[in-house]
Parts: sequence; structure tokens; C-alpha cells
Amino acid sequence: MTLKNVLLTNAISSGMTGILLATMPSLFTQLFKTPHSSPFTLVGGFLIVFSVFVLATAMKKIISKSWTKFIITLDVIWVIASVIAVISLFYTISIIGSVMILAVAVWVGMMAYLQNRNLNTI
Repeated sequence: MTLKNVLLTNAISSGMTGILLATMPSLFTQLFKTPHSSPFTLVGGFLIVFSVFVLATAMKKIISKSWTKFIITLDVIWVIASVIAVISLFYTISIIGSVMILAVAVWVGMMAYLQNRNLNTI
């Protein structure tokens, strides 16, 4: 898989997740068994902006190494923050919520790994 394809996959999956979170926060409050929907809306908005940035990076004729490194850094921060969130919220959110957070973290970690592995091809 080329760097461009990994970035496109990251952009599409981030954008779709962001749209779901931003447009259906009440679904996630039910799944996570939490009374507040605003965190889902805020994370969804962040993911939409992030996906546009990743898409813009992927669509460049020559992919920027520095932009790609920034994307990888944000992905790694996401994974670390996800683990911290699951640990700190374990008793306040549902098991389904914890599993969903960790599943997304695994996906994001895989994106970071594949982006980093292909970084030297540009």
C-alpha cells in the first residue's frame, strides 16, 4: 500500500467517523452509557477537520514529509489519549464504549505505522 493510499484511507475513515460522531451524538451517549453528548460532537468536529487536512496532504502531487510526520504525530497522540481515556473512564462508561475506543485506537495505530513505514518512499 502506497503512502498516498494509506493517507486516503486515513482521511476517509477519519471523516466518516467524524461525521457519525458529529451528527449522531445521542447514539454514542446511549452506547457509552454517558449523559453528555458534547464530547462526541467535539471529537467528531476535530475528526472532520483532521480528515480534510489528511486528504489535502494525500492529494498533493508531491506528498509533504513534514505534513505526513505531523499526521503521524497526531495519530500517535490519539492512540495514547485513547488508552488514557479508557483507563480513566473505565468505571464511568460502558464496556462497549471502552471496546470501541480501543478498536479505533488500534485502527489509528495501524494508520500511523503504515504511514511511517511508507514515509521513506517520498
